[in-house]
Amino acid sequence: MIFTIMLTAAVLLLTILLALPLGRYMHRVYAGERFWATRLMSPVERGLYRVIGVSASEEMDWKRYAIALLIFNLIGGVFLYALLLAQGALPLNPLHFGGVPSASAFNTAVSFITNTNWQDYSGGSTMSYLSQMLGLTVQNFLSAATGITIVLPIIRALARHKTKNLGNFWVDMTRTVLYVLLPLSALFALILMEQGVVQTLTGVVRADLIAPFVSGGKTILHQMIHVGPVASQEAIMMLGNNGGGFFDMNDAHPFENPTGFTNFLEMVAMILIPSALVFMFGHMVKAKRTAWAIMIATLVLFVPLTVVSEHFELLGNPLLTHLGATQANMASLAGGGNLEGIEDRIGAGASALFGSIATATSTGAANSTYDSFMPLSGGINLFFMQMGETVFGGVGTGLATVLAFMIFAVFLGGLMVGRTPEFLGKKIESFEIKMASLAILIMPLLVLIGTAVAVSTTAGRAGALNPGAHGFSEILYAITSPANNNGSAFDGLSSDTTFYNLITGMAILFGRYWPYLPLLALAGALAGKKKIPAGAGTLTTHTPIFIGLLVGVILLVGALNFFPALALGPIADQLAPISTLTH
Repeated sequence: MIFTIMLTAAVLLLTILLALPLGRYMHRVYAGERFWATRLMSPVERGLYRVIGVSASEEMDWKRYAIALLIFNLIGGVFLYALLLAQGALPLNPLHFGGVPSASAFNTAVSFITNTNWQDYSGGSTMSYLSQMLGLTVQNFLSAATGITIVLPIIRALARHKTKNLGNFWVDMTRTVLYVLLPLSALFALILMEQGVVQTLTGVVRADLIAPFVSGGKTILHQMIHVGPVASQEAIMMLGNNGGGFFDMNDAHPFENPTGFTNFLEMVAMILIPSALVFMFGHMVKAKRTAWAIMIATLVLFVPLTVVSEHFELLGNPLLTHLGATQANMASLAGGGNLEGIEDRIGAGASALFGSIATATSTGAANSTYDSFMPLSGGINLFFMQMGETVFGGVGTGLATVLAFMIFAVFLGGLMVGRTPEFLGKKIESFEIKMASLAILIMPLLVLIGTAVAVSTTAGRAGALNPGAHGFSEILYAITSPANNNGSAFDGLSSDTTFYNLITGMAILFGRYWPYLPLLALAGALAGKKKIPAGAGTLTTHTPIFIGLLVGVILLVGALNFFPALALGPIADQLAPISTLTH
């Protein structure tokens, strides 16, 4: 266990060390400062503005910003849907795949434009290279950039006063892709390629077997191995919290995640930009101590739950322990613990950490089978999502949700001391609380209603491959993940059905765009307010008391909404072996 704790600490420490300068860099990018990066890329930026007819100096109010965002995503979704349907007749299709079935194409299109990357297909046997590159990889960049454009107006609203201007959506998108996502992805892709992640347009390669064998009366001498442009997609998949794997095995595949070092770097990549955005927020609103308070609250939520998940994975299955099987291996990170669905080169502890990061963010990648985790570890993955992207969260959307929770916490604090609540100099009134509450409660409603529909219908129950509590967990996870734009799966559910394509597709769309509108409306209201100097009764937002209040509010909302469902699923599933052993 000590090795896994050290790995967890190393991932978090390196992330924070990298996020500090990256946050400062992003602040300079969005502030429009002239420095070395803009001197290199400003000709390209200005050229793009001329092509799309945008003035970089023209700003939008929240309604125009929201309309531009929705129209842009709609166009991207229609284009991707049409591309997937027609891929059989298009080039860069060396394995001659046909068009994607319409229900799956719809589900995939809405999944990738929303940064969800929920996959009801095997990428290596379904998508052409053109679909992977022009369709999915492009949307990996654009959907991640869209997530960041959600939090920028909220931050500007807190930094400005008595204005309707919250920035320009097209400028924010351009700068995010050009200055942040493209350079980071290019650098990370090169590192992955050096470590052995494949990057080629070749369809398959032939590998001669060292030990030929006989199958069906025929001697098998070689194997044809599918490859492709993996490293470029892997880089933005991790940095942009997308998570959609080139291969069906996702990051358990050695062509996506070949070494312990790549596994380490991919975990850092998943939480790098969400962490950097927190420090960027501190620079933009001139409240660095509040930014550190957010980071500390995140770690307070993340670390204990992750350690519990790692503990149960390394402890292994109690039924096997009862039978006398030794599951412990203290010699290295890999090996030991619950090894069902685990890559031995990665190990149970590192897989649990990877799963925690992938579900705490909106990445949803997997280097193991989450359905094979010990039930409580799988339940922790569920709860990370059910806290509403507040623990790191997705790029942009995570910080936006945290700010909504902070406003709610400030409101509660104001009620306690009997004065009008204020957040960073802005008075919080009824409209702001209504919008923050809507943004927070939409996701739980989607998850609970969607799960109720799934377990109440024959088509929904038919997808679960296990009975009882574990089958319920599979269904609950299948609705929770798309509603939170996460995209990970328990893998024990048959999701490529008309029922699950439609219900998860609708959960993806509503889970992404319904919270956007109240968040942007909240930004519009805050931007129009004047700054109020801090007084003796002002609730400061960087003290241990406020951090405790924020953590308590997040846990309380998550527990009240989801604890009954978790008790019926993963908690009951974890207790079942104990009941078996005691009888």
